[in-house]
Amino acid sequence: MNFYEALVKDIGRSRAKNGVRLFMAPGMGHCAGGAGPSSVDWLGTLDQWVETGKAPERVLASNLPNQSPRTRPLCPHPQVAKYKGQGSTDEAQNFSCAKP
Repeated sequence: MNFYEALVKDIGRSRAKNGVRLFMAPGMGHCAGGAGPSSVDWLGTLDQWVETGKAPERVLASNLPNQSPRTRPLCPHPQVAKYKGQGSTDEAQNFSCAKP
């Protein structure tokens, strides 16, 4: 997070908005696993960004196949996933990205 904040400060928020995103993965271990959904298609997300020129507004994370089904949106910093108050907390569709 320190690197991201320093980069934004160095190149400016508007320039960073077009070329840099930081997605935090709550509950995810260092590279995978952990209590939170940790399966993410980072390469597909990056490829889509490059192909379309549109930065991702959220990234879908899901549990590994041997875990109970759960998906969550990963939101661009400083936003976080907020439960909408209805539906299963195991489904990403019931969350929105919002400022904390």
